[in-house]
Amino acid sequence: MTDKQQDTGAGSTATRSGFVALIGATNAGKSTLVNHLVGAKVSIVSHKVQTTRAIIRGIAIHDRTQIVFMDTPGIFKPRRRLDRAMVTTAWGGAKDADLIMLLIDSERGLKGDAETILEGLKDVPQAKILVLNKIDRVRPEDLLKLAAAANEVVPFERTFMISALTGSGCGDLMDYLAAALPEGPWYYPEDQISDLPMRQLAAEITREKLFLRLHQELPYASHVETEKWEERKDGSVRIEQVIYVERDSQKKIALGKGGEAIKAISTAARKEISEILEQPVHLFLFVKVRENWGDDPERFREMGLDFPR
Repeated sequence: MTDKQQDTGAGSTATRSGFVALIGATNAGKSTLVNHLVGAKVSIVSHKVQTTRAIIRGIAIHDRTQIVFMDTPGIFKPRRRLDRAMVTTAWGGAKDADLIMLLIDSERGLKGDAETILEGLKDVPQAKILVLNKIDRVRPEDLLKLAAAANEVVPFERTFMISALTGSGCGDLMDYLAAALPEGPWYYPEDQISDLPMRQLAAEITREKLFLRLHQELPYASHVETEKWEERKDGSVRIEQVIYVERDSQKKIALGKGGEAIKAISTAARKEISEILEQPVHLFLFVKVRENWGDDPERFREMGLDFPR
């Protein structure tokens, strides 16, 4: 065995485990990457920015290492109370991790929020790696310039170039993470892929379908909660969820003409929830108006966020 193998733990029978925080600007591809690395849907994906609101933990096993990925909300310049809570949660997740993985959209480069995040990382003591995503859309020479510019601001341990969508480069990334995390027992059972309760994951799936269907009309004024979950004798499950909006006009959008929108959202969500549970699902969606729910501490607790004063 070489010294390098000993250093990385290759060939060792000891187990490793640790938390890896994914941080980045909105729509950098964090949720897509987590889902790919875990090998299952644990975080919702949307073309709409700021889709992830709280920290979602996806759990992967690679070699003898359990890697707990923390998919954090995108970091951006906050305007509302909910924005502030999301950004605070993202930085808090980074500071609680064993290793920080900064994901940069290679097409957008270091403009705007990405540049701000780099500056913020200077004061974070944990080991950090840089991951350039969407590399299939950028010329190799531009990728090298981008990597060099980022490393001038923050001394990253390693730089990886990947495509979260196709999986290109993800194997090398997983090899590195598996060797870099500390030795120790696993935090979760071997077959667990997320720490998100099924009630909450089901609500997140419905919220994703809501975003995909109404992304131009009803962006952030909506929130989904699972109110009832009943396991039935025939092996199916009955789920009742409430979509909260802030105004009557938004309720009409969520319902759609003749209930067309809510039916489509329900059908898509039911299908995916059923596939994850591997059992029939009866899903019932209700739309309720709750003015200024974005200022309601209870809604923040439901989302797993601290309520900013």
